[in-house]
Amino acid sequence: MRAAERRDITITDQNDAPRRTSSAAPTTPPPASSAQAADAAEVTSPATARSHVGSLVRAHWRSAGGMRQEAVVDLLLVVSELVTNAIRHGGGLAGFRATPTDEGVRLAVRDNSDVVPAGAFGLASIPEGFRPNGYGWPLIIRLVREVTVEPSPGGGETIRVLVPLT
Repeated sequence: MRAAERRDITITDQNDAPRRTSSAAPTTPPPASSAQAADAAEVTSPATARSHVGSLVRAHWRSAGGMRQEAVVDLLLVVSELVTNAIRHGGGLAGFRATPTDEGVRLAVRDNSDVVPAGAFGLASIPEGFRPNGYGWPLIIRLVREVTVEPSPGGGETIRVLVPLT
């Protein structure tokens, strides 16, 4: 993400009270079509999530111009990191949705954890030296335009991001 682009981060607690909200009002993603929801139900790993989102992007932008290939690579990296984090740190992947918009792709990844990711309230830094963990969330923050972390009904949390493609 370029430093000049705006990043909106919103975190809500169990009572849906915002703990930190950016200056822009968070947007609610549009509902996915039944075809998107059916395909997303089969997302069980980072690889299946990338495959689902890759197919969605190819179908949605087949005839449209303005999509940068580098942006698609960034999108697929964000997909991998969000799903991996849900599996590795969030008690398992509990839901996945990808919705194309005019700006890019909105992702919603639900896990079973109530723990807000470290660095969610600002720029997370990439760890110095070799560490096997700690790179995913800083990469996500750098590559997305909006981030919302909110509790999910029945426990867990949903992380919503907008990955720009134009």
